[in-house]
Amino acid sequence: MEHVHLVAEEDDLYSGYNDYNPTFDAEELDNDAGFQQAVRTSHGRRPPMTAKFPGTSTGGLTLGTSFGSRMPLASSMGRPMTGAVQEGTARPMTAVRAAGYSSAIIRGSTFDPLGQSKGPAPPLEGKSEDTPDEKVKILEKKVNDLIEESCLAHGRGDLQLSLDRAKEAGRKERALVRQREQSGNADHINLDLTYSVLFNLATQYANNDMYAEALNTYQVIVKNKMFSNAGRLKVNMANIYFKQKNYPKAIKFYRMALDQISNSHKEMRIKIMQNIGVVFIRMGQYSDAITSFEHIMSESPNIKSGFNLILCYYAIGDRDRMKKAFQKLICVPLGIDEEDKYIPPNDDTHANLVIEAIKNDKLHQMERERKTLAEKFIMTSAKLIAPAIEATFADGFDWCVEMVKSSQYIELANDLEINKAITYLRQRDFNQAVETLKTFEKKDSRVKSAAATNLSFLYFLEKDFDQADRYADLAMAADRYNPAALINKGNTVFVKNDREKAAEFYKEALRNDSSCTEALYNLGLTYKRLGRLEDSLDCFLKLHAILRNSSQVMWQLASLYEMLEDPHQAIEWLMQLISVTPTDPKVLAKLGELYDSEGDKSQAFQYYYESFRYFPSNIEVIEWLGAYFIDTQFCEKAAQYFERATLIQPNQVKWQLMVASCYRRSGNYQKSLETYKDIHRKFPENVECLRFLVRLCTDMGLKEVQDYATKLKKAEKMKEIREQRVKSAREGSARNARREGSASSDSGHSSHGTSGKGERLSAKMRALPGSHEPYEASSQRDIDASYVDPLGPQIERPKTAAKKRTEDDDFADEELGDDLLPE
Repeated sequence: MEHVHLVAEEDDLYSGYNDYNPTFDAEELDNDAGFQQAVRTSHGRRPPMTAKFPGTSTGGLTLGTSFGSRMPLASSMGRPMTGAVQEGTARPMTAVRAAGYSSAIIRGSTFDPLGQSKGPAPPLEGKSEDTPDEKVKILEKKVNDLIEESCLAHGRGDLQLSLDRAKEAGRKERALVRQREQSGNADHINLDLTYSVLFNLATQYANNDMYAEALNTYQVIVKNKMFSNAGRLKVNMANIYFKQKNYPKAIKFYRMALDQISNSHKEMRIKIMQNIGVVFIRMGQYSDAITSFEHIMSESPNIKSGFNLILCYYAIGDRDRMKKAFQKLICVPLGIDEEDKYIPPNDDTHANLVIEAIKNDKLHQMERERKTLAEKFIMTSAKLIAPAIEATFADGFDWCVEMVKSSQYIELANDLEINKAITYLRQRDFNQAVETLKTFEKKDSRVKSAAATNLSFLYFLEKDFDQADRYADLAMAADRYNPAALINKGNTVFVKNDREKAAEFYKEALRNDSSCTEALYNLGLTYKRLGRLEDSLDCFLKLHAILRNSSQVMWQLASLYEMLEDPHQAIEWLMQLISVTPTDPKVLAKLGELYDSEGDKSQAFQYYYESFRYFPSNIEVIEWLGAYFIDTQFCEKAAQYFERATLIQPNQVKWQLMVASCYRRSGNYQKSLETYKDIHRKFPENVECLRFLVRLCTDMGLKEVQDYATKLKKAEKMKEIREQRVKSAREGSARNARREGSASSDSGHSSHGTSGKGERLSAKMRALPGSHEPYEASSQRDIDASYVDPLGPQIERPKTAAKKRTEDDDFADEELGDDLLPE
């Protein structure tokens, strides 16, 4: 049989391996007739080869051994090798199929076991991605990657991207379910993956305030019976209802979640009951809230529940239960080890390194935060219930202090005492506050420094600067690194005009606490008083970086830029300031003043008018608005503002004179005359009023002109007598006498030289005809009715009928040009 024959050949494969084979005798190939005939056959075409053997090149011919075909050598098989080549047939094959070869590669193919041919190697066969299982695995990986991306995006704060990835994961997961159903593997659906997708999607909906979509998604999870423990998600649904202020629905879902959580999960049940109690507080049902919090404090007491329980008792006014709840609150264990473990021993280097490493680690930070929160709740509770649990506030606070002294928070007793003094301050009981703070003079350094700091501040407010300085020194002696004590010391030095020394104390306070805004503000003010405007500006710019919305800081910056003659920057800071305090009349008036100085009258009017609208009693604003309307030839509008000034300062004659002048300039002479007569009744010795009365009566042809002229002469004589007396009086008395003698409103130019703000009406308006006095119409300029407003001289209008017509030609003295001559 052939099989037996192949095995027999295989057994003789390596026999005679080292024998000499004449086939490899390349020198005798030229004399080999069979070889030469094989080369010349097939019309010059190369005879088919059974294999392309790699080998050595000798004389342009490639020869090699047949390692791949396992051919027996000619010397051992007894048949010539050239015969096979000559006949062009395949050589007999041995048992090589087990090695992965077949006879199909023998004829017309390239055999290259060592990979030295120039052709590409056949590619390896990879796994096909078209199979259903591979598609399912790829989709599952994509869904998991999308969920992870969604969570990471939420961690970065990118809520929209997180929601987009969650939605995409939901679409991919539904495609995965369809793929399994099409492949007939619906029973192998990955429920954990579906749960993860839906839960993440609901969470991201809630984070983006899409509460309706979140509730719908949670409902899909809760209603699916295949999801175990899905009932716990009703807590999340209740939280959403709480955010929507749907408190009855929140209570319902919290209770449903509580029913589905076993008693073995005690911590989870306590947290849900806390939420229920908080919802009852929001609903005003304090009795139900008390039931929840009392259960928590009996089962697993904690600080927050104890504080909420005190709030509920305070809301219903139960004094005794408030006391009991406070005692329970201060007895709640915090689960914090002693601080001694963070004190390194002196002789153990390794222990010192370990303690240094854990001194500010996450665990220690958490312990400090928990302790700080507990102290905050205890202090707040004491301040809340102290006035309610005893007959007086002091007795209630004393009871709280005694309770705290007997608890683990003994160091809070001193802080409560200081808070007691501060509460006295809020109640305006300064004496009791001082007495309480003075009891700390023999306490430890920290409490002594705090009490002395408050005492120094109290005496500073009462302007007892010596006592303030004394207690500031005591506070600094007890704690030199107390920034508040250094600020108080700097303040006491500041009021004594030792500005350089005050600046040193403020700088020291800043070195001890770089975030001490009070020290930085006071240092800026000190530099401003010293004239070091650039240093002051630097301080307030730093302060603005800390307190972005501080109106006081912005005002100081605007003031400094104004002092540095940079009105544009001052306006910019004032614009920022009115964005924070848009109804501040002083800021609006300052903006009007700056725009006025820049020549922008329209913007100045806008801000002055806004300032007047919010505070219609500012005399300076009223005066500017009145002058503005006179300048724009709206005397009737100006009269309205001066009338308001008259209501504010009824004893100042200048405002009433301005009102009368406005009526006179607007042509309402009858109203002006009535106003002057009213002024004369109130101020019978006012010379300016009498002069205008004489002028108006003369123009109107009234009989009272002689009476007013007689009164005018008497008033002027009295005025001269007063002026002579003033010359021998002090300078201050002289100023007072001038204000009493003549308060002119129409002008800044009068017979005795008054030119204050609000008295800048032109003297030419008050000209009187037919008299030899300075205010009489003795010359052409006396008839000029121009007005000098508070902003400066008014632009004179064209003068009509200013000169009396003479019989001479007006153009007699002028040389007419050719263009004016008639043709």
